[in-house]
Amino acid sequence: MLDQKQFISAIAQIAEEKGILKERVVEIIEMALSAAYKKDYGKRGQIIRADFNPKTSEMKFFQLKLVVDESVLREEVGEDAEAEDSEDSLKREDKKSKDEIEVLAKSGDEKAEDEEGKKIKFNIEKHIMIEDAKKALKKEGAVLVKRAPELDEVEDKIKLLKEAKREIGTKAVKKIELFDYIETPLESKDNYGRIAAQTAKQVIMQRVREAERDVIYTEFKSKEGEVVSGIVQRMEGGSIFVDVGKTTGIMFFNEQIPQERYHIGQRIRAYVIKVEHDARGSLVMLSRSHPKMVIKLFEFEVPEIGGGTVEIKAIAREAGSRSKVAVVSNMEGVDPVGSCVGQKGTRVSTIINELGGEKIDIIEWNKDEAKFIANALAPAKILDVKLSENTRGAKVEVDEDQLSLAIGKNGQNVRLAAKLTGWRIDIIAGGKVVENSEKNIEAPESAEKPKQENSAEEKMENKKETEEDKAGDKKESDNKKEEGDKEKKKKIKKAKKAEKTEESKVEEEKKEEETLEIS
Repeated sequence: MLDQKQFISAIAQIAEEKGILKERVVEIIEMALSAAYKKDYGKRGQIIRADFNPKTSEMKFFQLKLVVDESVLREEVGEDAEAEDSEDSLKREDKKSKDEIEVLAKSGDEKAEDEEGKKIKFNIEKHIMIEDAKKALKKEGAVLVKRAPELDEVEDKIKLLKEAKREIGTKAVKKIELFDYIETPLESKDNYGRIAAQTAKQVIMQRVREAERDVIYTEFKSKEGEVVSGIVQRMEGGSIFVDVGKTTGIMFFNEQIPQERYHIGQRIRAYVIKVEHDARGSLVMLSRSHPKMVIKLFEFEVPEIGGGTVEIKAIAREAGSRSKVAVVSNMEGVDPVGSCVGQKGTRVSTIINELGGEKIDIIEWNKDEAKFIANALAPAKILDVKLSENTRGAKVEVDEDQLSLAIGKNGQNVRLAAKLTGWRIDIIAGGKVVENSEKNIEAPESAEKPKQENSAEEKMENKKETEEDKAGDKKESDNKKEEGDKEKKKKIKKAKKAEKTEESKVEEEKKEEETLEIS
């Protein structure tokens, strides 16, 4: 006998471990029971539904037949009509989709006669004629199950049919229509063979895995666009596999921060780009180089951003090197830049450490495009900004001593400012364009020559710096040589003094010996 308490506790344990609802576990058990019953006591093509009560351990089985008439049946021609009802034809019949059935139901008798390929081949175990269905409903136990429009696969069909509307008696005879179902009870069985038990076990394991995948997918689908924490599990072919709880996320090489190194067991934070669902499970794609990763970290560290007092308007990022964040305050008296930086830089320093030392420039956003561009080029001091709406370009004038700050290392500052503002920025010093930044815009030919001049100037500056470095190195080496010579001279003097003292000692000993001989 089946111990009810142990069985109910087993259902609760599976539901808790896998994160599945208890009702879903009971449905899976009913699927397994119907598969086992069909394996031992059913016939090919039958649609069998099981009803299981976990509290009483009572099992009931029902057979379902689809109501059809001659207008939707395929005509059989020739003496070998019965021979055509083979396994292959039954397999093809089982693969009939709901679309074909719905088309026949809606199109009517005339369209069904024209479309022979969409007609149904009659199977006595699966179908019942409408006249026979009316007779069956007059018998005790037969129930009319109204057709559900969202029928899909066999398992989903059985689930929907269980919850579908039911009619019995004379009312059911009047309401019967094509493609409804007639449900009749079957004799319950308690003894099953080894093969049937193995089939039930496989059904339970498969359905539990599928239910668990669905739970994981729905959980992480809701986390798209969020930052999750995980532990590095393994590294394969440049991709990092991260354990994020119930599943494993993957971070491809192009989504990693350049020059950042990972090791197994390391705990990291990553941005969930996308969650995909397939037959093998859920694929959670992670990123640490995505610009929204910085936004989410600011939301964690800055309460004003999480509460909506301060808003991040735009961001430009070169992962692992530098980021520019434009912020604005939605409340008077709140400093947006100061809120993000924090007291003594505590808030922004936490984000910088999380991103491996990536520099972050926090800029105040402004409705005035010229002021916004000037702020975006910080820390350089801007003299004037001229905008061209037609070309979406901006000419920014700076002093020559501010030129290197405005351009940045390898043009990074002006490039990030262009991404942040959405304008093409040309840096002007001394009346000449010495640097321009392009954002999906081809630079004019006139802007290419000053670039070459600028590169030559940079070369000259680099040469001067190298010469100064060499001169400094020479001075240091000369100083070291002088110090070495001084130390050598001191050592020589000490050695000479030691020799003199030894000679004086020898002379004194000789004198003492001579006095002793004389005496």
